Amino acid sequence: MTLRQRFLKRVFDIVASLCGLILVWWLIVIAFIIATIETRSNGFFVQKRVGKDGRLFSLFKIKTMHQSKTLTTTITTADDPRITVSGALFRRTKIDELPQLINVLIGDMSLVGPRPDVPGYADKLSGDNTSILTLRPGITGPATLKYKNEEALLAAQKDPKQYNNEIIWPDKVRINRQYLEEWTFWTDLIYLWRTLSK
Repeated sequence: MTLRQRFLKRVFDIVASLCGLILVWWLIVIAFIIATIETRSNGFFVQKRVGKDGRLFSLFKIKTMHQSKTLTTTITTADDPRITVSGALFRRTKIDELPQLINVLIGDMSLVGPRPDVPGYADKLSGDNTSILTLRPGITGPATLKYKNEEALLAAQKDPKQYNNEIIWPDKVRINRQYLEEWTFWTDLIYLWRTLSK
């Protein structure tokens, strides 16, 4: 991706995320209040994720799960008992992802790109795969769309973590490398359209 392409992508991210926040701020507020009441804690979920160039940043989401002393895995399946009633709705409709428009606006993320992972995945990339880290992580992207039913897929596995590490994660790396190598502004628009139209 050339400097001009990166500049175009960033300008689009700023304009689109600002417009998006103006349109959905009220929905974020309502979801925040509901999540706060149901979880009896801060309705925002804030977690460190690996961003551009391997730097950590704080990702914002609507909280959709209760805290658990016995379940600490970052791999979430569709039948995870930690998911709240409102959280199930927010996850299904992707309302929980809306606060990430703030991450896009301030430059931590892009609208389209690889999903930001917790430490232990993207920061462990090696060789040519590290090229993925030259991108800002995205709210959506080709890997996200392919694995839109990831939680249900993981729930069907005997060992969800192993399946994620050995099957899903390597495939996401391949998809994200291809996205970087073949990037165009129009493909970003297509991924956004496919995300919003589902």
